[in-house]
Amino acid sequence: MSGVPTEQAPRGRLYGVGLGPGDPSLMTLRAAEVIAAADVVAFHSARHGRSIARSIAAAHLRADHIEEALVYPVTTERTDHPGGYRGALDAFYEEVAARLAAHLDAGRTVAVLAEGDPLFYGSYQHMHKRLAHRYPTEVIPGVTSVSAAAARLGEPLVEAEEVLTVLPGTLPEEELAARLAATDSAVVMKLGRTFGKVRGALESAGRLDEARYVERATMAGERTGRLADVDPESVPYFSVAVLPSRVAPLTGGPAPEPAVGSARGEVVVVGTGPAGPLWLTPESRGALAAADDLVGYTTYVDRVPHRPGQRRHGSDNRVESERAEYALELARRGRRVAVVSGGDPGVFAMATAVLEVASQDAYEDVPVRVLPGVTAANAAAARAGAPLGHDYATLSLSDRLKPWEVIAERLAAAAAADLVLALYNPGSRSRTWQVGKARELLLEHRTPDTPVVLGRDVGGPEESVRIVRLGDLDPADVDMRTLLIVGSSQTRWVRRRGGKEQIVWTPRRYPEG
Repeated sequence: MSGVPTEQAPRGRLYGVGLGPGDPSLMTLRAAEVIAAADVVAFHSARHGRSIARSIAAAHLRADHIEEALVYPVTTERTDHPGGYRGALDAFYEEVAARLAAHLDAGRTVAVLAEGDPLFYGSYQHMHKRLAHRYPTEVIPGVTSVSAAAARLGEPLVEAEEVLTVLPGTLPEEELAARLAATDSAVVMKLGRTFGKVRGALESAGRLDEARYVERATMAGERTGRLADVDPESVPYFSVAVLPSRVAPLTGGPAPEPAVGSARGEVVVVGTGPAGPLWLTPESRGALAAADDLVGYTTYVDRVPHRPGQRRHGSDNRVESERAEYALELARRGRRVAVVSGGDPGVFAMATAVLEVASQDAYEDVPVRVLPGVTAANAAAARAGAPLGHDYATLSLSDRLKPWEVIAERLAAAAAADLVLALYNPGSRSRTWQVGKARELLLEHRTPDTPVVLGRDVGGPEESVRIVRLGDLDPADVDMRTLLIVGSSQTRWVRRRGGKEQIVWTPRRYPEG
């Protein structure tokens, strides 16, 4: 009757139950309790009707359990659904959620079974997103296939400060390769048809030899081994690729030195960017982690995170040739050596020194690679806007390796050509006059209003980016950690946001005539 309260049926409770990797004995006690007490047990399967989740939990099912088989309409095959594969699955999840909601509305307890952990690449999560905000819900965590794979391999996944990356094999191959190169340890899920692509990504990242393969961990038919030895046609969906910890296992003593001429040795010259890990490319990060030895200017070597077992050889900034020869000698003896350089190693940095020494007969057979990095000019330009948006010239004002007369001649020529100038090494404690002399030369070709960007320690803790007029450039504001960008006649300097922001850019179009 209208206005008379009616008694509502009690609402059921939803459980997402993690079953672990496959062995029923690896289920948690809580998972077993929940399944045994539930009114409804739901489990996913393909259209063949066989459910791995149900088989794991079979010992805990009662004859009076209401079983809800959640049969996928598609797995990997094509579909004629108007929304395509994703549309077909979304419609399926909506239909399944409605079926489970009917049980919950009737006051029944519903346990949705999930292999591994329910919220780790699990099918349960699609029910959770649709129902957990409507009904009391509890998620029972489970042992993941990642943990099971490491356990069956008997190899640590991560140690100390190592980083573990978990990737789906469905990512594009180039993306997989980049992430595999950048991380310490990794697990790639969802192999099956993606195996060939994953193998190619591991090879591109230079990590195929490290990779391990685990199939059906803790289940019947388990298989483990080197991933490089696996036949792609034999790989099921329930398999993972593992890159274990790079920290060397205890062997009872120091590892022996490789023999001279070992094919394993190489030198990789790595650009670390202007400062800090945010400026490091994935490829460079991976090369630094994979190296047996780090060689470089101590300030740059200290930026690289420590890895147990890796040797570090820091030195003064003025011994580039000696440093290069030492790195090549280590590689000739079979060591994997990363020569650490700031910015880009090919821009006023270590790549030239290494390649010069590598051209000697003694090191002819030592492989040498150069990995690019973000240059100081690019970093400072990005902070200021886009002053390098058109043609520009890059010069070093240091007269330690070339006469000032050559520097002055090149400055004048570049200024006369109306090029934007990126000036490296503008000053130091022992070189205090070059900036003033350079300003005089530039004012012969530029107006005093020409914008100049002073980028100091860009990306570092003492970062400072200022914009001044060329006529107001004070040499006292410039030191060895400063980079100067001098605009051309077309470079623009404006204030935005009520004068709180200054930006500089050089138009890409140059005026005719």
